[in-house]
Amino acid sequence: MILHLKNNITEAEVNQIAEAHEGLQFFDAKRWVVVTSSSQKKPLKEWEHHIEEYFETETDIQLAGKKYLNQTRSVKWNSIEIGGNGFSTAMMAGPCAVENESQIMESAEFIASLGIKTFRAGAFKPRTSPYTFQGLGLKGLELLDKVRNKYGLSIITEIKNLSHAQQVLDVADIIQIGAKAMYDVSVLELCGASQKPVLIKRGFGTTLQEFVQAAEFVLCKGNPNVILCERGIRTFETKTRFTFDLCGAAYLKYHTNLPVVLDPSHAMGYSYGVPDLAKASMAFGCDGILIEVHPNPAKAKSDASQQLDFATFKKLMNDLQIIGGAVGKKLV
Repeated sequence: MILHLKNNITEAEVNQIAEAHEGLQFFDAKRWVVVTSSSQKKPLKEWEHHIEEYFETETDIQLAGKKYLNQTRSVKWNSIEIGGNGFSTAMMAGPCAVENESQIMESAEFIASLGIKTFRAGAFKPRTSPYTFQGLGLKGLELLDKVRNKYGLSIITEIKNLSHAQQVLDVADIIQIGAKAMYDVSVLELCGASQKPVLIKRGFGTTLQEFVQAAEFVLCKGNPNVILCERGIRTFETKTRFTFDLCGAAYLKYHTNLPVVLDPSHAMGYSYGVPDLAKASMAFGCDGILIEVHPNPAKAKSDASQQLDFATFKKLMNDLQIIGGAVGKKLV
């Protein structure tokens, strides 16, 4: 249950109402909001005079649900805005990881030359094996900051855990919480205390309910700027890296008020299939597409098999613009 409190309330009374309802409270720039368990259906009578309105919910998909807000939230970073009126699809492109200065600068120059405004690359890499490239860490963040200053690109990069979370928050324009970190409540709550956009990737063994509840951890701390990213789930199939769950993405688009970004690179796992999945993503009408692009994919230190080379990606961008025009979406 979500309670909107009246404007004449004191903070002490807000705390009392939250405690009485065993809920959480935050200020959303307009009013105080208290969120309780979905099992609670009515506010307590003794506090009704302080409550402007309330919303009953069936599950703990609450702040993210269409029953609370019936339109997609608008999320902005620098000159880019997604969600809201639904006319824009943000392209977020770049290599899987920051490997060295020449590689990241060559990638950024190419991405900027195509008119793309949002650059993706990981400084901290949560790898499945401890013996593979783990990212450049703080040095990688410094290079991403240099990319922004030189090419005017917005940066999306990943928080792996709390050990470097604040440094990533200081540099990134969009915080990425990866499939392995989406269950780390401490990271989710830290991002909730910020107002920066937070992109949460669905874990490959995560139900849609669990996925959106991860977003609720951010939303209930007062940060409304949350984006959901479908990047494939693990099924019985072994010929692709994961299975691209467009059915799940359709559920998110219909039932939640959060923008939905699709990541065909991680879903497919092989570069030959990424362009077709990206075109399907554009036709789907998603709010953003996340694609890995590398100057020399064969020599990439992580996810070499799925990264696109420059020529393939440039052709794909032309195709996506055509598809976008057919479905009323503009690549930004």
